[in-house]
Amino acid sequence: MTDSIRRVKQVIAPQTVIEGADVLLRRSFGPQRSNLFDPFLLFDHFAFNDPLEGPIQGFPTHPHRGIETVTYMLRGSVRHRDSLGNMGIIGPGDVQWMTSGRGIMHEELPHRDPEGIIQGFQLWVNLPAAQKMSQPRYQEVSAATIPCVETPESLVRVVAGEYGGVKGPVTDIAAQPIYMDVTLQPGAEFSLPTRTQDFAIAYVFEGEGVFGGGESEPGEFITAVKMLVFDEGDEIRVQSGPASSVRFMLMVGEPFKEPIYPYGPFVMNTQAEIQQALSDLRSGTFVQ
Repeated sequence: MTDSIRRVKQVIAPQTVIEGADVLLRRSFGPQRSNLFDPFLLFDHFAFNDPLEGPIQGFPTHPHRGIETVTYMLRGSVRHRDSLGNMGIIGPGDVQWMTSGRGIMHEELPHRDPEGIIQGFQLWVNLPAAQKMSQPRYQEVSAATIPCVETPESLVRVVAGEYGGVKGPVTDIAAQPIYMDVTLQPGAEFSLPTRTQDFAIAYVFEGEGVFGGGESEPGEFITAVKMLVFDEGDEIRVQSGPASSVRFMLMVGEPFKEPIYPYGPFVMNTQAEIQQALSDLRSGTFVQ
């Protein structure tokens, strides 16, 4: 059996949504009971770059249960604090991988850089039923500690997973994810072996390139800004245009194949578990 290149089976144009305290976001997908992006639940691209938006209010204190939230900053910063007493700044190039587990209350307050720009991403990753009520934890990763695989034609920042023999610093995640920031100069190529059963998506946010092409079949030409869903296969291939670079976030993970019941900041497996989360909030036992 020969290896198969993953084809692009769906192209999603992000939609503008408002979350938190009137925060403008580009959302590619959000939690749904259909669970089509298993193990991923949500992907948002945030950028507060229009002075007409006024002061940034951010995301005041709110709960999470049953998921992992991943914040990756490109420009600007986010100050966070939570019910466990954690507090810090997520700056350019930094990553925060938060496992909410049984429950956490936290807030995220974005701040512009000196040029008045904020840009970054938030990814939600599901937890399997057996880990949804686990202890909350953080993996805080500074930009300086994220390894890069660099050539004259490409730059790959490896947050989770492995590329070119280099492993990312985020570990011990149930979905065994790959999470990478990939930049290709004009005419460059990128390839990554994947497990056939894993789910794979890419968020193209700069430039243009050909995704999913092989020796016998042409790939799909994609221009930013788009979310791509790959079909099953053993390898992801990307080639930038002859005169244009391309930059994208690549996410690959093992599906849990469990039913989900999302409700706002909670993603559990059943409606009864959502009702229990709401009851815990009302009774003051949500955070222990």
